[in-house]
Amino acid sequence: MRALRSSVVAAVAVATALTAVAGCAEKSGSSGADAILVKATDDACEVSKTSFPAGHVTINVENKGSKVTEVYVYAPGDRIVTERENIGPGTKAEITATIKKAGSYEIACKPGMKGDGIRQKITVTGADKAEKSSPELDMAVAEYRRYVQAQADETVPAAQKFADAVKKGDLDEAKKLYAPSRIGWERTEPVAESFGDIDPKVDVREDGLEKDQQWTGWHKLEKSLWDEKKITEDDKKLADQLMKDLADWQKRVGTAEITPTSMANGAKELLDEVATGKVTGEEERYSHTDLVDFQANVEGAEKSYALLKPVAAKNDAALAKELDKQFAELKKLLGDYREGDGFKAYDTVGKDDRKKLSDAVNALAEPLSKLAGAVAK
Repeated sequence: MRALRSSVVAAVAVATALTAVAGCAEKSGSSGADAILVKATDDACEVSKTSFPAGHVTINVENKGSKVTEVYVYAPGDRIVTERENIGPGTKAEITATIKKAGSYEIACKPGMKGDGIRQKITVTGADKAEKSSPELDMAVAEYRRYVQAQADETVPAAQKFADAVKKGDLDEAKKLYAPSRIGWERTEPVAESFGDIDPKVDVREDGLEKDQQWTGWHKLEKSLWDEKKITEDDKKLADQLMKDLADWQKRVGTAEITPTSMANGAKELLDEVATGKVTGEEERYSHTDLVDFQANVEGAEKSYALLKPVAAKNDAALAKELDKQFAELKKLLGDYREGDGFKAYDTVGKDDRKKLSDAVNALAEPLSKLAGAVAK
């Protein structure tokens, strides 16, 4: 989904221990006395409760600092299990989560949206509590699991063609195959990132590298192809490494923990990824193929919504109607930037047009943040 970056460390995962949904700051059934309050400042992350039972939990965040912040929940091993980004100074946000397993976790505030964050340890107690389900939701999860596996299965051969072109030293062919090789990954980034160790290998950007981390993956090759305009012997080795890492993802994707709320959360995070990386032009800064990624992110989000819609519409018809409208309007707007079988280079998209795209993304992201709540009713 998103490569780690110095300006925005954006990651979300569907973890085995926790399923969570980030939403707007609004009331929920578990708000009030039972909620965990997080007060984030530029140099502190105060958590009102450090121990609570497994089950549904609400985390109410208030940013009292001067910087935009993010709040993460980590499982052991620094696996990111949920996060809420872009919480501006003086604003609030609510995260509704279902914690299934007892154990040790951490809540982290990230002022400036970078670094390891200011962390507080929390303990989840009690026996495992399964998330409420239904035949319709079970069917949605099963179908989505097939979808993410199919996307991985389609990505590997597409990426192999790209890697083969790199290994042949064919600069023009590699450029042509670069963006198509990423579509399946972009559609299912939240699930792809659930394993923690794969995304930093295949999708990290140079400014998101951790200390002493070797730069590998798509974006390293992107820089060679468009910025350096040459393919080195090291690049050919990196092409093989990319395929090794993607094969690992393909093999493991079937083991990902997927639930109705994680699907809804993932849809919202895909829109956040568009807002923080694609609309800004940061993601594909050398190739300018951002609109291909943009389209794939929207397609992945819409797939999750479509599978959850029967239940969401039953529980909140107005929300479903609004989501239908906003998805349609965003897709129509994207169509204006098509060129042949693909999209215009993003560096040819002017400021006013980027603003239109950003506004359309935000118009969809707001109701999409409420999808999990509708599904969980």
